[in-house]
Amino acid sequence: MAGVADLDLLAREITQCRICIDNPVSSPLPHEPRPVVQLSSTARLCIAGQAPGARVHESGRPFTDRSGDRLRDWMGIDEVDFYDAEKLAIVPMGFCFPGNDAKGGDLPPRKECAPKWHDSIFSSMRKLELILVIGQYAQQWHLQNDRSKTLTETVQNWQKLLNRPGLPKVLPLPHPSWRNSGWLRKNPWFETDLLPVLKYEVQRLI
Repeated sequence: MAGVADLDLLAREITQCRICIDNPVSSPLPHEPRPVVQLSSTARLCIAGQAPGARVHESGRPFTDRSGDRLRDWMGIDEVDFYDAEKLAIVPMGFCFPGNDAKGGDLPPRKECAPKWHDSIFSSMRKLELILVIGQYAQQWHLQNDRSKTLTETVQNWQKLLNRPGLPKVLPLPHPSWRNSGWLRKNPWFETDLLPVLKYEVQRLI
């Protein structure tokens, strides 16, 4: 059975992963890989995000950017607890910064990472009780047929998703990018209804 030793081995293997260059699904990664994950055999809470941005690629730590500031504010958590791997796991859909598109935005997460790594990772993190599923790519993977047609509809359906039977439970969130500020203004229920539950669950689990 998988355990701590398996996670340690997985972490080392992920650090050395070059599948997006050596065996890419489409165009190779345009720079050297730098996988960024935070695995844990003890965490009860996991953030399942999209992919590192340029600043995270430079720092080698997840969410060391403005999106991370907003996410920690949503969660009601400080950096000490956020980066404590005993309390919190962070597993994006793509482990490396995917590069920029023609307009300067981030490309979608690489397609190689999740099929290769996710089943092994999540089967090894058996203490998980809740996964925060951030953005459409993570929601597609983790929610599958329970995902709605749009991200807004999926997040609006958060109570039903959170109350699905079994563990770990899931709570869908929009991406905390500052580019989504307009979405937040158009959907005030996210702050008034969902965020208090998010903060409660985070405090309960860490």
